[in-house]
Amino acid sequence: MFTGIVEEIGTVHTIKKGSTSMQLTIRCSHVLSDVKKGDSISVNGVCLTVSEFSKTEFIADVMPETFKATTLFTLNPGSHVNLERAMAANGRFGGHFVTGHVDCIGEIVAVRPIENAVYMDIQMEPELHSHLVPKGSITVDGTSLTIFGISEQGFTISLIPVTQADSVLGHKRVGDYVNVECDILAKYLERIFSKKQTTEPTGGLTMDVLAKSGFLD
Repeated sequence: MFTGIVEEIGTVHTIKKGSTSMQLTIRCSHVLSDVKKGDSISVNGVCLTVSEFSKTEFIADVMPETFKATTLFTLNPGSHVNLERAMAANGRFGGHFVTGHVDCIGEIVAVRPIENAVYMDIQMEPELHSHLVPKGSITVDGTSLTIFGISEQGFTISLIPVTQADSVLGHKRVGDYVNVECDILAKYLERIFSKKQTTEPTGGLTMDVLAKSGFLD
């Protein structure tokens, strides 16, 4: 579990690519301070497992499903990535619940600097729009953000100066692709209510419903 508060921007050192898999070596410092083999580190919002590490870098394997479902396949040596360690039980919860399981790849379709903020419009798969809530949470490349607006294409976020400086989003441009993870609470609620609609009668509260729920003997 992560919070979406980026701890460090790392640099991809080397990449070993298969046809639908890859192994990343990422140079960094802060997230290695207490790292252990098997730890989880979010790389641009994707939960990866540390397989090897040194004082200056760590290695993580990207399996075929992750390779196909995220933007990691677009990385090259020298690419910068957002890094966050899994949240410690005694840590501050500064962002929101982030799993590191990407829902879709979004495309940046507009970038608008306004005063000290940067507004960014991101297009995403229509079937996921039901997970978007005005003023709700969204994770973009591992960064916890607030949904500023919702459109037929997707959603708008606003980057404050610290986010522009301390995450890779500050360098993104129109046409770039990003990893998007919707708020897990919205996904759970949709799952619960969609299941109820397919298993319960639509006639409202009836004697049959009360009996099935254990209110009647």
